[in-house]
Amino acid sequence: MHPELFSLGPISIKTYGFCMALGFFAAWQVLAKLCKGNGLRPEEFSNLVIYLLIGGVLGSRVAYVIEHWTAEFAEHPFDVVKVWQGGLMFYGGLILDIAIFFVWCLMCRQKVLEMADLLTVVIPLGHAFGRVGCFFFGCCYGRQSNAAWAIAFPRGSPAWHEQAQAGLVPWSATASLPVLPTQLVEAAAVLALFAVMLVAYRRFHASLAGFSTGCYLVGYAVVRFCMEFLRGDPRAAIGGLSIGQTLSLFIFFSGLAFMAVAFCRKKA
Repeated sequence: MHPELFSLGPISIKTYGFCMALGFFAAWQVLAKLCKGNGLRPEEFSNLVIYLLIGGVLGSRVAYVIEHWTAEFAEHPFDVVKVWQGGLMFYGGLILDIAIFFVWCLMCRQKVLEMADLLTVVIPLGHAFGRVGCFFFGCCYGRQSNAAWAIAFPRGSPAWHEQAQAGLVPWSATASLPVLPTQLVEAAAVLALFAVMLVAYRRFHASLAGFSTGCYLVGYAVVRFCMEFLRGDPRAAIGGLSIGQTLSLFIFFSGLAFMAVAFCRKKA
């Protein structure tokens, strides 16, 4: 855990924010190369990318606050604006960005499926950097475990605070009990999904518009649904499933719908 990357006088550079910026930069570089390979100009997407960046952070923060209001924000409501301290729920940003994307396509008269295929290739890459940021901040940690790859977060971390509040460790403890590093596990999983997306896009984007988008939605839904079983941080639930798992089911079937539309369009 290393929440602060470095300081320059009164200016403090947070590792979480740095990882987000690095993920955005890496995703933009790959997007630019894919655009050139398809005869498109990256400049045409510059405004959209900025809108998606803002929408992603805003939607992710709103969703996180809603899910963790009682545990983190009820007693400190002004902490809602402290995005630089971490605390984003990816699905919230994804949902808001989908809305922004559709509005942009409508206003700019762009083909929705073709543009969606292009953008969903790079989303897992940026997401991976974000999860590394989560690890350095200590949020989104896993459940307690005695596995060899489990780690103990230091005093002051979210895991330490939750365990101390629950009486699992004394307030004088210098570290939390070992927990699963789910942040790094998910980062590795979405990096693998990024590799799959590159292959799927290069193979199917010309003949099956919308198929790559479906692959991403289905793939990440599976990753997130499984990851929720390993998470140990407090989260709201709907029935017997967490909010993340409930949304994963919706995203999964949405992805199947995109695939079905792609094959139906090709058949027609």
